[in-house]
Amino acid sequence: MGLEVLGIPHYADQYLIDTGRLRGVVDLVAANSNWGQTLPPRRGRGIAVHRSFLSYVAVVAHVAVGNDGQVTIPRLDMAIDCGTVVNSDRVRAQLEGAAIMSIGNALYGNITVKNGSVEQSNYTDYLVPRIDITPETHVYFAENTHLPGGVGEPGVPPTAPAICNAIYAATGKRIRALPVDPQLLKA
Repeated sequence: MGLEVLGIPHYADQYLIDTGRLRGVVDLVAANSNWGQTLPPRRGRGIAVHRSFLSYVAVVAHVAVGNDGQVTIPRLDMAIDCGTVVNSDRVRAQLEGAAIMSIGNALYGNITVKNGSVEQSNYTDYLVPRIDITPETHVYFAENTHLPGGVGEPGVPPTAPAICNAIYAATGKRIRALPVDPQLLKA
């Protein structure tokens, strides 16, 4: 007896990831994000995909990198296959929140220690994304009748890699550590 008891096809016992559903979210987000369209200098798109909690999420991040190295994210496109969607507004809100959390980790989530103490004590000196940097976010649903999956956490892991891939597309520079250091991205 395997995962088929849960309605998951028997081949999932071997692979654990349904590559068809994974490909489906990649195709869905690419089709809706202007993927492949030429961009101006120092602008880029990046893509990443993730599977967890029985859900599949693909993200396309659109970034602009200023000559000073500052990264802005004007738009995020996210596609999710979470099986049967019970409340689309709730799923959309969860993915938007996951994206903001991941943007914070990618661009601002730096904890520093000096003389054995953490220097950040509250939100006055620990940066988190605020409304002025929040990207225009579009969420797309893969419609099917699979069992419902998670929608809160699965949007976090692919967002930062999509941002880093977009930075590479915009600048030719790979990001090897987070948070992103604007000094490394100066023109």
